[in-house]
Amino acid sequence: MGLILLFGVFFLGLIVGAPVAFAVGLASIVTFLYEGLPLFVGFQRILSGISVFSLLAIPFFIFAGELMLHGGISNRLVRLASAAVGRIRGGLGLVNVSSSMLFGGISGSAVADTSALGSILVPVMKEKGYDADYAVNVTVTSSVAGVVIPPSHNMILYAVAAGGGISVTQLFIAGIVPGILMCLALAVAAYVVAVKRGYAGEEFPGWSALIISFAAALPGLLTAVIIVGGVLSGILTVTESGAFGAIYAIVITGLVYRELTWHSFKKAVYQSVRTTSLVMILVGCASAFSYLLALYSVPEMLSEALLAISDNPYVILLMLNLLLLGLGMIMDMAALILICTPIFLPVAMQFGMDPIQFGIILMINLGLGLCTPPVGSCLFVGSVIGKIKMEQTVRTIWPFYLALFAVLMLVTYVPAVSLMLPSFFQ
Repeated sequence: MGLILLFGVFFLGLIVGAPVAFAVGLASIVTFLYEGLPLFVGFQRILSGISVFSLLAIPFFIFAGELMLHGGISNRLVRLASAAVGRIRGGLGLVNVSSSMLFGGISGSAVADTSALGSILVPVMKEKGYDADYAVNVTVTSSVAGVVIPPSHNMILYAVAAGGGISVTQLFIAGIVPGILMCLALAVAAYVVAVKRGYAGEEFPGWSALIISFAAALPGLLTAVIIVGGVLSGILTVTESGAFGAIYAIVITGLVYRELTWHSFKKAVYQSVRTTSLVMILVGCASAFSYLLALYSVPEMLSEALLAISDNPYVILLMLNLLLLGLGMIMDMAALILICTPIFLPVAMQFGMDPIQFGIILMINLGLGLCTPPVGSCLFVGSVIGKIKMEQTVRTIWPFYLALFAVLMLVTYVPAVSLMLPSFFQ
């Protein structure tokens, strides 16, 4: 009965429109009262959930991403990608994917990727004769790279939700190959659709223009190199690298590019504080929620239910993916990471999956949820930018879904895709 009450209050909160963090917190408090557990235990769980040193990296990563969004880095990355691959058939689609790979590796946020690059590329693509649905489809799906290519604050949330025994550095390294594969698969899909629709390529601006574009984008590109490189080298912790990256972003956007105005700086600070507050409240409430999930042995119940269907590991892993994909369609990514990790990770490990590999699978699944109806935030932002109905976008987006799903299956059933690179840095 307690478990029914926990999930019942939680889903009721979502139905009436309460913020996810409040729905999680209220469900936890009501269940604590029902079980007769002291409320101070629940508050201790909330405080212990946010009293984690590695979580300090999240506001720094978010702030660095906001600075890049408002400081001119995205414009220069687009120009670099356009000079490099724009001449290929349907070149602006490939420019879109390439820009997402570059910007996603810096901002670490799919929504920031969609907002920043979409605002630049979607109007240009429409002006050049590309259909609005194609422009939005490429922008939205390629933004998923932002949650897989490091640095990604969502990976920090996963490490915390997993109990703190997983290295954030290893997660960052593990996301590099799958993130690149996702962009390559989307580039192929973008090219095939572009050829089918008869889109032309752009004129090659020349090697000198390519070199100039690269030189202009290099200071911005170094942001990701500094953040990830500092962690991999052991010189900086994840939190320290995030702080250093934020300082470097201020210097580059304010003093080198000179596009960070006082107004845009205040806007970046406001958005960073707002997003960080929401994340921290959610982390604390989800910690109490996870305590109750463990109390009710939910992971064991899920494992038994899956085994009742099949004992084949390949079938079990497919079902886990389908469950995560379904949940990603109806809930926010951060909330799902914090709620699903304590439930699904023990099940995945029981069937021989490495926690690092499962973390990447979780990122891809929930990243897909960001670009699927009914609540995909990237899909919504992209449709607004493209001035097109979401229904029109979804009607033609399936080739890009297939590309991402193919990479998801590859990461699921070929562990080396995500684990080979981290093995070199142990």
